[in-house]
Amino acid sequence: MAANSTQMTVVTKRAYDAPAKSDGYRVLVDRLWPRGLSKEVSAIDLWLKDVAPSAALRTWFNHQSERWPHFIRRYRLELQSDPLACDAFAHLQKLVQEKSVTLIYAARDEEHNNAVALKQFLGERTA
Repeated sequence: MAANSTQMTVVTKRAYDAPAKSDGYRVLVDRLWPRGLSKEVSAIDLWLKDVAPSAALRTWFNHQSERWPHFIRRYRLELQSDPLACDAFAHLQKLVQEKSVTLIYAARDEEHNNAVALKQFLGERTA
């Protein structure tokens, strides 16, 4: 049997970077709306709040890169154990199978944020 040749792309992008046609379907994956960004300018297609880390996990992580491995582990557990997060992640998986998706985030750190973690998790599930 031939492998599925329609592999959609998943990329990450800061909410404050200008939208582009190449972004495809833009999904905001933060629990909070990005400060100072209007809904019109952001061009967000879907705000998937429930796939974001809990307020407690986000506060604990506090964008401290040395906590990244522990953040990844704890975030994965949240996505697996919280029913709303699990449903939101399943919805995101379905979107990724159907179209090219850009995961939008507000954090300044482009390497250590929940969108990067989600992209990793999606790659693990679809590989």
